[in-house]
Amino acid sequence: MLNFKGEYEHTVDPKGRVSIPAAFREALPPEADGTFVITRGLDGCLAVYTLDVWRKVEEDLSRLPQKARRYVRLLASQAWEAKIDEQGRILIPARLLEKAGIKDKITLIGVLNKIELWNPERFREYIEEDDEALEKAAEEFRL
Repeated sequence: MLNFKGEYEHTVDPKGRVSIPAAFREALPPEADGTFVITRGLDGCLAVYTLDVWRKVEEDLSRLPQKARRYVRLLASQAWEAKIDEQGRILIPARLLEKAGIKDKITLIGVLNKIELWNPERFREYIEEDDEALEKAAEEFRL
């Protein structure tokens, strides 16, 4: 089982490449073949899955009912495979960076089986807004 965790600040180079933190690279299983799949995430971020996890996501998406077609369409049509280069970077398409409001700075967070890419300011706002929601969720899920 993957265990991406932590928060990292990086820069995006002019070509749209970003370094994957060493801790995340070390967590990659061999079956991922050094490849990630990047797509739109929830709450204004990008979701990054290892290739092996993405294949399971695709299976789950293909089993959703027809009424979920918009969600499936948006996730699958925006998906992009990115192999880690020799410098530990992946290329993120400009359209995805733009969708997430990411320019030259980026926040990468580990979310167990995936990585999320955020505009740093948007992530700070999200974290600050969700203090109360965190408490409610902990109570609801008895965490």
